[in-house]
Amino acid sequence: MGANAASDARFMASALALAERGLGQVWPNPAVGCVLVDPDGRIVGRGHTQPGGRPHAEVVALARAGERARGATAYVTLEPCSHTGETGPCADALVAAGIVRCVVTMVDPDPRVSGRGIERMRAAGIEVEVGRDAERAAQISAGFLSRVLQGRPHVTLKLATTLDGRIATHTGASRWITGEDARRLGHGLRAQADAILVGSLTAIADDPELTCRLPGLAHRSPVRIVVDSHLRLPLTARIVATARSVPTWVITLENAQKERADALRSAGVTVLLAKPGADAMVDLGDALAGLADRGLTRLLVEGGARLAATLLRDDLVDELVWFRAPTVMGHDGVAAVAGLGVEQIADLARFQRVDMRAIGDDVMEHLRRAA
Repeated sequence: MGANAASDARFMASALALAERGLGQVWPNPAVGCVLVDPDGRIVGRGHTQPGGRPHAEVVALARAGERARGATAYVTLEPCSHTGETGPCADALVAAGIVRCVVTMVDPDPRVSGRGIERMRAAGIEVEVGRDAERAAQISAGFLSRVLQGRPHVTLKLATTLDGRIATHTGASRWITGEDARRLGHGLRAQADAILVGSLTAIADDPELTCRLPGLAHRSPVRIVVDSHLRLPLTARIVATARSVPTWVITLENAQKERADALRSAGVTVLLAKPGADAMVDLGDALAGLADRGLTRLLVEGGARLAATLLRDDLVDELVWFRAPTVMGHDGVAAVAGLGVEQIADLARFQRVDMRAIGDDVMEHLRRAA
């Protein structure tokens, strides 16, 4: 690797780290990072997409660099935008600032951009290189890419179980199966998600808060969503009682009882309607499409067993984060995933392990959908 390639790798790594800061905070926009480097190899501007999606990373970095951006190289984790929205195109801003080179990880698949930002910069005489660290950038932008290309958020299913895959005893006792370190990491996942999704049975049985309770990160609590086909969620549930302070949505059937829906709305809950599936419950594919229409890109699913099974059966899970405690409960415990009706081994839901590590006394496995 030559000196220039080594420098490109180092500066792009810095831009990617900046991009990660925006995860869970910038939807419906992608989390982007930008680093500006002058001809002497000094960083003169850094930026990442700000909460709410504006301003964009390039605008932040250019503002910090000022006149020092002239003659600089920009390292950007996604193609600079070329369309005018609430602000002007970032590609034009980079041209106007006088950069001479731009290193981009990947083309933006958004049809409003899709190569036009790169074309604008090249037409202005800027040297543009595309493809550096594209795989890592795609992982960071997975939610945005899923929303644009698949019309749904990127779905991560988080499970915390015993060694034999149980999440509660036959009496319903479930706190706490995994240890404090695993739970802390789980809250970190919440901080990087746009929304948390649970089923109505989990919301009723556990009465969870579904907030990020890491010190200093309470403001990063994501939208809380309950799939509740028949609106059984009580108005006394903690997520309903706090709906005016932490956004809370309930997804129910199109023919849901109007009085129950109105009562939830009066408590500050946003009620979303979805089509019924084959089992007369909410069609999760339709529900996820509705969430994408509202701008959500990254969805963390935390239970329960029937919701997990339906998502897996319908091939809607992109990643698994599975925490396993060194305990055994037995077959009378509640399974983490309800029955899938699989008859042939070839029909199993398949994933590829990308990470496995000890978290205190527990083990965490991170898996992605098999190619």
